[in-house]
Amino acid sequence: MGLFGGNNKNTDENAPPSGSKPPHGRRLSQSMINTETGKFMSKLINESSYLSGTGETNTFDTAEAVAESDELMREMFFSIVKETAGEEMLNKIMDVYKISETFSESHSSGDFDKLKNTLDALKLDETLMLSSAYSNLLNLHNISEHVATSMEERHARLDDIPRGPAKTTNGAIKGMVASGMDPNAIYDALCNQHVDLVLTAHPTQALRQSLLKNYGKIRNNLINLQRFRLSRFEREEILESIRCCIHSAWRTDEIRRSPPTPQDEMRRGLTYFTNTIFAGVPRFMRRVDTSLLNHGLNRLPLERSIITFGSWMGGDRDGNPYVTATCTRDSVYLARLQATTLYFKAIEQLIFDLAMWRCSASFRKVVDDIVANRPHEEDSVVFEIRRGRNYTDFWKTIPENEPYRVLLGELRDKLYETMEQLQKVVADPSIELDLDDGSDRFIRCKEDLSGPLMHCYESLMECGDEQVANGYLLDVIRQVQCFGLNLVKLDIRQESDRHADAVDAITTHLGMGSYKEWSEEKKIEFLKSEIEGKRPLIPHQLECSDEVREVLDTFKMVAHIQKKVPGSLGTYVISMATSASDVLAVVLLQRECGGTLETSLRVAPLFERLDDLNDAPRVLRQLFSVECYMKTLRNNEQEVMIGYSDSGKDAGRLAAAWGLYEGQEKAGEVAKEFGVHLTLFHGRGGTVGRGGGPAHIAIMSQPGGTVNGSIRVTIQGEVIEQDFGERENCFHTLDLYTAAVLEHTLKPPEGPKPEWRVVMKKMSEASCKRYRSVVFENPDFVPYFAQSTPSTELGSLNIGSRPSKRKPNAGVTALRAIPWIFAWTQSRFQLPVWLGMSAAFAEIKAQEGELSTLREMHKKWPFFKVTMDLVEMVLAKADLNVVEYYEKTLVDERLRNGLGKELRNELMTTIDHVLEIADRRELLVNPESKIEVDGQQCPAQHQQLKNKLQMRSIYITPLNVIQSAYLKKQREIEEMEASNDSSFDELKYDPSLPWAQDMMKLHPSANAFKSAVNDTLIITIKGIASGLQNTG
Repeated sequence: MGLFGGNNKNTDENAPPSGSKPPHGRRLSQSMINTETGKFMSKLINESSYLSGTGETNTFDTAEAVAESDELMREMFFSIVKETAGEEMLNKIMDVYKISETFSESHSSGDFDKLKNTLDALKLDETLMLSSAYSNLLNLHNISEHVATSMEERHARLDDIPRGPAKTTNGAIKGMVASGMDPNAIYDALCNQHVDLVLTAHPTQALRQSLLKNYGKIRNNLINLQRFRLSRFEREEILESIRCCIHSAWRTDEIRRSPPTPQDEMRRGLTYFTNTIFAGVPRFMRRVDTSLLNHGLNRLPLERSIITFGSWMGGDRDGNPYVTATCTRDSVYLARLQATTLYFKAIEQLIFDLAMWRCSASFRKVVDDIVANRPHEEDSVVFEIRRGRNYTDFWKTIPENEPYRVLLGELRDKLYETMEQLQKVVADPSIELDLDDGSDRFIRCKEDLSGPLMHCYESLMECGDEQVANGYLLDVIRQVQCFGLNLVKLDIRQESDRHADAVDAITTHLGMGSYKEWSEEKKIEFLKSEIEGKRPLIPHQLECSDEVREVLDTFKMVAHIQKKVPGSLGTYVISMATSASDVLAVVLLQRECGGTLETSLRVAPLFERLDDLNDAPRVLRQLFSVECYMKTLRNNEQEVMIGYSDSGKDAGRLAAAWGLYEGQEKAGEVAKEFGVHLTLFHGRGGTVGRGGGPAHIAIMSQPGGTVNGSIRVTIQGEVIEQDFGERENCFHTLDLYTAAVLEHTLKPPEGPKPEWRVVMKKMSEASCKRYRSVVFENPDFVPYFAQSTPSTELGSLNIGSRPSKRKPNAGVTALRAIPWIFAWTQSRFQLPVWLGMSAAFAEIKAQEGELSTLREMHKKWPFFKVTMDLVEMVLAKADLNVVEYYEKTLVDERLRNGLGKELRNELMTTIDHVLEIADRRELLVNPESKIEVDGQQCPAQHQQLKNKLQMRSIYITPLNVIQSAYLKKQREIEEMEASNDSSFDELKYDPSLPWAQDMMKLHPSANAFKSAVNDTLIITIKGIASGLQNTG
């Protein structure tokens, strides 16, 4: 029992009498040190296995570590609530915790009713405060899990615990060498492979940046408690720091009151590079070098990077009217400025490091030229200029006998000048960037930076200073090769119809007819002739809509950026691509708007819906048959993006998964037929419904021969924080992707047996038919979806710049995949992942002997096992008690007893089928509690996940109960406002809690009742999203 458990009172014997005034006249500090609370916290960590500050253990139990951290922060949080909201409010929060804890173990309807009745008895401001408290507790619990995951990975690398099924690059190399593979073949494959991780602005990170920074500090402090041997004072100071951050988060408004701009999203994304990625990449590459050297191989080559990064932040204009040509320009310059700033700091550090006087003859010649061309100002003038720039050191003219410092000093000056120019451009969009002024003052391209650094490296190696060359200098060279001058290459994404509209406007203006009404064959012939021709196509005085004008402005901006800051842009992605003409139109528009063969972006069609995936091989064959298009391919490489999100929304998860599998296989065959190297770009989301899941198993379950050393993957929303929010997790993410691509390339998984393909085809068809019959054909589905989930209320979250619908019409078709998944996750129904599967399994199992086939597929086929395991994980997050309560509270009786009952029964049937195929007693419970890895026993991954979900549910379920009740209140308010009901003005709310009174001032509504209901609802949505660790 914690300090605040039961009827314990937090009486502080050392506290001064009430009303007493300290001698210095200031209020006494709220420090925990030498208080009853502080003593309890010290006792708690003294008795813990991992938080005692005695240094790292040589064993590690993830579940125990999570439980200890969770208890510590929960008790701290409760003490803060008592201080800020009073003991009465704390007792109500704790009562709910105890009842919810009981329900999480029993899952009985009686315990659920008790929880509901307790929450119903709260006043409006008490509910608001309790919602905020549980949202905070869930965020703190997530930190416990993130830290435990990070420490588990560390202990696995130290061989304290078996690694389990997850792989590392070193493990992959060791395994393949042990299997008899030629080490040189492994080295060649690794050196030539390419992983490009693309951070998107998809609005699935529900937490504000202010809170994320606070939580980052807590995470680092918890890691310090677990890793280092600390004195008593050091330990108390860490506890004080954690408590400070928890208090700060509790007092921070967790609601984002206005939506972010695309530029805000880019700034937020760049913080991950500053905090972890920029330093994490060379750290990881050094580890790969160490593994290679241990196998008698060379280091990774310095000329290229096996990992790079892309971004959609400020470039993804698909359905987002706020991403304009100007916005794209701003995003590129923001990234360029951040990269230049980071390199400036790195070069300053190198100036300190490279003090040697020996250098090669060729290097000496370069230095002599620099010295000879120095301006002839007095040394004092140089000193004053450099001091004004706030350089760390080396303000005076650097002497010739420090040759490396002379060269690096020149680089430092150029970087500073470049920074100044970029700062002006970012601050004032009317200023045009001009780095081509005829001088040698700026860093214009990557080679301007990598060239001098490589010259330093080669000189040091030639002079026998190999250890110095392979120190920090090597890290900086690796950073330049990985990040270029922009940290990320910005992709441009636009919907295919927008390009067709632009070409249509041109052909109509020229009297050639409507392009959109032409057949595909006529479109291709027209586009081919224009691409091959030399005449300008777009008239100067083109009459067109604002939407068409924006499309053309974007292409002009692309050409401008490619000229001014080359290397800043990546791929032009065409969403909703369905034909070869979709790709050719973009090729033509790039050229017409100022692009050249050298500067135009590579073009990637994005096949999203099931029919488009099935048709992709035909489209690619038609595209590769166009000779003028093939001439635009650099190194004969084609990128194709496949969409996990919309395919799942269109056909259901099972049919989409099989469509993606077969689509990749067939696209690879077409590329091979035309001698094209195909890179697949996987548009995966955070949730299983959008293709999410552990990176390593996801890649290893792809069809054999479809990776071939290169892959692009989107990393979206809250997954960015999970993968890159902390140093160890950043390292682990880079390791997983590198290992998986290497292993899949050299040891591709075996394809399915022919009979397995037959089974999958039948299940895919049955699943898709059932899914579409419910989602698109049942007239009751859309009203049921709107009533039973917070789908219409998600827009008030302000978590992204993009609208929730591509087009302003009703229905599921126009709804984006993210809010589609988000809404069903909130109600704990998880429908998009499992709907249709029951029909598929029932059809196959009805055939004699097919159950054994399904079990064999689950055991031996990576694709099917991964699909089933991820579905099982999602089913474990579903809760029928919660689903039924949402229905009782929000859904019409006819819909609830009709479609609602039908879907609830289908969920239970799906669970039964999954358990039967996986041969389990219950979800996430293996017949064995341990699995053997490399001869060692370790906890089964399923059991670990089950424990985590049970701990989270204690905090999530109360928020579900509150959310359903407040959705009802919110909708009643909206009905009153829509009908001008005078009773709306009579809704009175006079909050009794000072905290609630202050919070109402933050809300734009003048009606306090509406403000409280709306804020409570938003907080529950954010809290549930954090707790399930999936939004969209």
